[in-house]
Amino acid sequence: MLPVPRPSAIRAASVRLVVVLAALSVLMVGTTPAPAQAAATITVSSASGAPGTAVTVTGAGFPKKSRGSVVAGTATASLTTSSTGTFRVSIVPAGTGTMDITATAGTTTAGTGYTVLDPAPGPKGIRFGVGTGGGPAAGGELDDVAALAGEAPSIVLSYKDFNQPPPIAELDAVRARGAETLLTWEPWTWGGGTEQPAYSLDRIAAGEFDAHLLEWGAALGGWGQPVYLRFAHEMNGNWYPWAAGVNGNTAGDYVAAYQHVHDVVASTGATNIRWVWNPNVPYPGSTPLDQVYPGAAYVDVVALDGYNWGTSQAWSSWQEPEALFGDGLAQLRQLAPGTPVMIAETASSELGGSKPQWISELFGYVSAQPDVVALVWFHIAKEADWRIDSTAASAEAFEAALAARR
Repeated sequence: MLPVPRPSAIRAASVRLVVVLAALSVLMVGTTPAPAQAAATITVSSASGAPGTAVTVTGAGFPKKSRGSVVAGTATASLTTSSTGTFRVSIVPAGTGTMDITATAGTTTAGTGYTVLDPAPGPKGIRFGVGTGGGPAAGGELDDVAALAGEAPSIVLSYKDFNQPPPIAELDAVRARGAETLLTWEPWTWGGGTEQPAYSLDRIAAGEFDAHLLEWGAALGGWGQPVYLRFAHEMNGNWYPWAAGVNGNTAGDYVAAYQHVHDVVASTGATNIRWVWNPNVPYPGSTPLDQVYPGAAYVDVVALDGYNWGTSQAWSSWQEPEALFGDGLAQLRQLAPGTPVMIAETASSELGGSKPQWISELFGYVSAQPDVVALVWFHIAKEADWRIDSTAASAEAFEAALAARR
């Protein structure tokens, strides 16, 4: 039989147990495990970007007040975390394609994906330009052209007569689109016909319009950005009052007037103007180009205007691009060797042949001419339906040919 503990012994054992439990509770104060720290993470300001684009990397959940680094491809940037374990670093990812951006501080690492996009294609050798019915101020028309062509035009064609002030607001609108203006400056009053003696070339050369010329020169020079200025274009034809043989003008009068206008405008210090001398493509009976060429000192760019009228007119027939432009280009090269060439106005009728095929052949032909730097399409239904989208097939051909050009 086991001995029965005495009551006094039981009381003593109970006291000792209480003391032990109390001691344990004291020892355990402040040793309760802290909540687990959140996993470290990083985010980037963009999931992709063009080569050379900086991104901002933001991190959280890293060791506090620790140093480390961010690695993006072959690029590295140092970091120091805050008292809350966060950081913010800018870095330019180096490499190609998809990569990891990682951040490390202490023994903690976190990462995320990033893609370096393929470089944007460089500009084509032949600039794409357009003229529309509303001109440079008609932003909606230019947006429509960009959608049709699959490319925004980098040159916008504009027209002003001798009664209008310098179009600075229009120049600003074109520049805001990332383009430049081909500004056609016409010495006449619109709608007045070919016989306008007030604007005869000898009067221009004699200085009767110098105040107007100085106003334009000062305004364009003050504007300061590049602008192409084509004065008195298509002078070798017979449909404008500044043409040789019209309105009492001779070929010599044209050269004298052009040179005078150039010199007066240049006297204002307008060095941002690029002068464009721009005949029509030669045709039987047109004024020979060498008779109306003002000389290399007066010309920065030479240009041709040429349209495939097809059978839209009683006098016209279908012309392939080489037949339309070949002779004129050869003459320009002889007159102004080494000078950049523009096709400053062109388009095709739908009547008499395949306009889609003509468009494809035009861009192919022009792409083979190394000195041609720009092609400006006349996107207006006027004497014929010259528009890019005169038919759906023509619009499709234009977009494809433009994309494939030099």
